[in-house]
Amino acid sequence: MLSNKRIQELELVMEFEKVEECFKEVSSWIENVGRKRLKETVNLDDSLEMLLQAQKKFKEFDLVASEYCKRGQEALKKMNQWEDFSFVDVHSYRVKLQTYGDQLEEFCTQLDETRHRVCETVRLYEFFDKVRQGICCTEKGVKS
Repeated sequence: MLSNKRIQELELVMEFEKVEECFKEVSSWIENVGRKRLKETVNLDDSLEMLLQAQKKFKEFDLVASEYCKRGQEALKKMNQWEDFSFVDVHSYRVKLQTYGDQLEEFCTQLDETRHRVCETVRLYEFFDKVRQGICCTEKGVKS
């Protein structure tokens, strides 16, 4: 029985190493690209035209970022089987997984919030642009 448990532990460690490679790649992208790009969208431009350009750039980024989030989440799901094992030797791996998972969750949440904020900002600017155009048309009609 002890031998079987050790074999299972080794199999999990080997699986973790594969998953860790994925997480290192995802984590590196989040730190070196993802967070910087999210910070760029904090200050959105003042004109509708510039805002639409920013939205287009964000959508391109969002596709890539969402793919990294998906890859990270799939890797986490693979490691859910670790919950069934209570080996002391795998505790350090669980801690690493938790750290990766927290980082991934935080980034994906920020991505969702930014996506929503960009969309709502564009909708607001479009609304105000229509209102402004309506006011201009009304003023022209009154002057005539």
